[in-house]
Amino acid sequence: MYEGIVQDLIDELGRLPGIGPKSAQRIAFHILQTESFDVTKLAETLLAVRDKVRFCEQCGNVSEQDLCSICRDPRRSQNLICVVEEAKDVVAIERTREFRGLYHVLGGAISPIDGIGPDDLRIRQLMQRLADGTVEEVIIATDPNLEGEATATYLSRLLKSLEIKVSRLASGLPVGGDLEYADEVTLGRAFEGRRVVVG
Repeated sequence: MYEGIVQDLIDELGRLPGIGPKSAQRIAFHILQTESFDVTKLAETLLAVRDKVRFCEQCGNVSEQDLCSICRDPRRSQNLICVVEEAKDVVAIERTREFRGLYHVLGGAISPIDGIGPDDLRIRQLMQRLADGTVEEVIIATDPNLEGEATATYLSRLLKSLEIKVSRLASGLPVGGDLEYADEVTLGRAFEGRRVVVG
């Protein structure tokens, strides 16, 4: 424990997701000991993010305008929507440069343990987007964990009544991984998602 404001800084940094007590302490001391670190710029940026950044009215992605840059891009395919849990997932998919459609950010995943049900997510907004018949395929790209699977199953059942193709991102073994370390679910998915190489 440190005195006063130093401990306050460590405590505040420790409240950020993924930052434990040791990391918070390291960051705090980096700020204190590095003369070139521009604390004013960091504070101004944090305040600007709070003031200017909002969520896209159409897809739920982060944006400084009413519509995000992806929804405003006329080159994007309007008949293809990729459903993700969080805005950070949009960035991950965009880095692949494989997807040229639109997105829909749910704002989380179904998790009864955490008290998050379908009504707490942006599922109603997704259904409104699909109502006009423009979309031909919905790709469900939720995380391959218990909550993501529950969300994908719920969405698949909900979308079954619509005349829309529904697909799920394949999941399986990571490149460079060893079979002996793969869990049963991942290995099972790898078998389900296998593709023909010859014949």
